[in-house]
Amino acid sequence: MNDTSKRRDFLKLGMAGLATAGVIGAAASVDVQKAAAQAAPDSLLRTVLERGKLIVGTGSTNAPWHFENDAGELVGMDITMGHILAKGLFDDPTKVEFVMQDPAQRIPNVTTNKVDITIQFMTMTAQRSQLINFSRPYYVEGVALLTLPSAENKTFDKLLAGGSATRISILQNVDAEQNVHLVLPQSQVMQIDTQANVLQALESKRVDAAAVDLSTVRWLASRNPDKYFDAGKSWFSMLYGAALRQGDPDWLTFVNTAFATAMFGHETTLYDAAFKDYFGLEPPARHPGFPVI
Repeated sequence: MNDTSKRRDFLKLGMAGLATAGVIGAAASVDVQKAAAQAAPDSLLRTVLERGKLIVGTGSTNAPWHFENDAGELVGMDITMGHILAKGLFDDPTKVEFVMQDPAQRIPNVTTNKVDITIQFMTMTAQRSQLINFSRPYYVEGVALLTLPSAENKTFDKLLAGGSATRISILQNVDAEQNVHLVLPQSQVMQIDTQANVLQALESKRVDAAAVDLSTVRWLASRNPDKYFDAGKSWFSMLYGAALRQGDPDWLTFVNTAFATAMFGHETTLYDAAFKDYFGLEPPARHPGFPVI
């Protein structure tokens, strides 16, 4: 047998092994009891599998992250991430219980085991990570500009060109004016007490744009294109991650794997549908080859 024949036979065997162990094997089911047996005795992964459902701490009043739809169902991007974990655990995205909690309870409810995980548009910080573990990020939030579709200066370039005549509303905060001046250095900044009033200032044309979360801009502009417009500028990136109890590497590894597979791997259906529904955008294409996660 010459070298060419040997190489051809080797490649045939390699492809057969790949089909068996890789693509085909990825679709094979895993017995829950066998999976639980592999986790550390004190791991939450074992507890959740044996319980038969996941318990997620979240909210219900902040679209597009967690809110009730017209049918009274709890939906949103955070809710989808909970369903993704349930599917990874039980091959059934419905095996999850959502516990409503105040944002102030996001960390305490994890550390006291009232919930298995918090998924509640939680910004990742070094200070918070001293108290809990964060999952890998599942969204990059930012500040963006919402304008009126009928306005002459509805785009970022027009707002910037307006200089000191450009008026921006933003939720009152110690860094609010500084954050706006990062991108619109000459603008007038109007700090307002509530998010609803920030938007009302725009709707009544007391300001030219409202500086709000990027996710809010995408949600409102995609759902109400006759009322709101995305000015096309975002800045000040913030990572959103789920919060988990510290000291449990098995549970953290599972959550990170489930999220990564749903965002970049072969099970992106749930994440993609939610991303398009809540942000009005198609997720970026994933290409086989070098991993970019």
